[in-house]
Amino acid sequence: MLDETGRPGFQRLQKRALLTAPRDVERAAAELPATLFLFDLLAFEEFDLRALPLVERKRLLSRLVPPVGPIRLVDHVEGRGRALFASVRELGLEGIVAKRAQSPYRSGRFRDWQKIRIDRVGDFAVVGFSKGEGSRSGFGSVHVAVARDGEFLYVGKVGGGFSEKEVTQARAELEPLRVPAPACTGPLPGGSGHTWVQPKLVVEVRYKEITEDGLLRQPTFLRFRTDKTPLDCVSPEAPPAVPSVKREVPFTNLDKVFWPEQGYTKGDLIDYYRNISPWLLPYLRDRPVMLTRYPDGIAGKSFYQKDAPHFVPAWIRTARVPGEENDYFVCDDVETLLYVINMGSIPLHLWSARVDALQNPDWCIVDLDPKTAPFADVVTLARAANQICDEIGLPNFCKTSGQKGLHVLIPLGGQLTHAQSITLAELIASTIEKDHGDISSTARHIPSRKGRVYLDCYQNGYGKTIAGPFSARPVPGATVSMPLRWSEVGPRLDPAKYTLKSAPARMKKLSEDPLAPILTLRPDLHSALAKLAEKLK
Repeated sequence: MLDETGRPGFQRLQKRALLTAPRDVERAAAELPATLFLFDLLAFEEFDLRALPLVERKRLLSRLVPPVGPIRLVDHVEGRGRALFASVRELGLEGIVAKRAQSPYRSGRFRDWQKIRIDRVGDFAVVGFSKGEGSRSGFGSVHVAVARDGEFLYVGKVGGGFSEKEVTQARAELEPLRVPAPACTGPLPGGSGHTWVQPKLVVEVRYKEITEDGLLRQPTFLRFRTDKTPLDCVSPEAPPAVPSVKREVPFTNLDKVFWPEQGYTKGDLIDYYRNISPWLLPYLRDRPVMLTRYPDGIAGKSFYQKDAPHFVPAWIRTARVPGEENDYFVCDDVETLLYVINMGSIPLHLWSARVDALQNPDWCIVDLDPKTAPFADVVTLARAANQICDEIGLPNFCKTSGQKGLHVLIPLGGQLTHAQSITLAELIASTIEKDHGDISSTARHIPSRKGRVYLDCYQNGYGKTIAGPFSARPVPGATVSMPLRWSEVGPRLDPAKYTLKSAPARMKKLSEDPLAPILTLRPDLHSALAKLAEKLK
């Protein structure tokens, strides 16, 4: 993927590679064309050319491939490798490959071809650190930033390159510098496990580039710098420019009443999703979304919609699921979110997997569905699930469904298939039922439940969806699905108090989403399952 100056852009290539829907691929082919560069010819028709010298294979290739266009020939420079390397460094490219001119083609790695990378080096202020994993106890990585106009801008985390001694010494220096909030702005990481510090230490880092998101790509720690201050760490480069596309959502019928009892309008719904978007968007990004549209509000008719209409704007991302003919909306940004809400969508139902890994969910859910059972029983069972997961070492989180139930969610980090996720939920549900059979049931046959809370494990199946966190619900009261702290899951919990009007204020007060770690954690599932099996004996 070439940018406006003709340089290859790794970030653009990544984005193109994620497109699967024919409509998106066709549009991107015109707006962001890709180029295939060819540098060797192994065979032509019935002739095997691998035994020929490289220079002869390239001569034959030049007779077949045009010098310009979407398929191009890569030429070579002979005898001036150092000058070429210097030019490539000046252009900000990743490096060169040095090749022995007379070498035949052999698969695998050989000294006849040498990759010579160009790494960039810069100084960065340490503004925090993440929790250590595995054998590393001091920290997992340090968060770094650059100085800009007297403030600090976050540019990512650096985890590789530290010795154990350096980790121990750095942690001791960082410990007294703790602060309650980041001393920087920018694309800060979500979830828990992050500690923020005053910017006092400086590290020298080797990296490939700064991405379009403003983050270091493939950073590696080199050394601590005592001869520089954090304010000396200015940005070594600016992120590559991205062509801007004008994104406009033509809102319609904003005064139409969607919740008659409360008098809430479609405009109120759009305002809610706009205000809650900083917390909602992390769950929406890279996931297929199924819409339920209510063109006339909750008192009118509704219908499901998976397929994005053909007339949606070109800047809206869609994704085609293998085996289906539907191009699902993917709400990566607030404009796309508001576009689908303006279509009359009230709840947003999400896949547990992302479009580039649809077979591997990010979470497992046990849906506590009370039907006619008292909500106090739902709370009791949610606490039981929390206790079981804590005992076996599984992180676990809770949110309201937005209606009568609660959702208990367990992070998977893409380590299981959907079928395995169902099995995990069944094992946890069976353990709950074993201890609380008087108020819970795993029976799918409704009459067999006899008024007990249903422990639903089957929303973990491939293609199944759940009401997303912060999703509005088409019920009287205009409730929303709200992430909870476990300390809130008790006798005083009232899901009805989380509404279009109250939810944004709650999240601003909390500042952190208690459910956010569900997107990033990768627990030790092998150990947890072994302990769970023991409990079921």
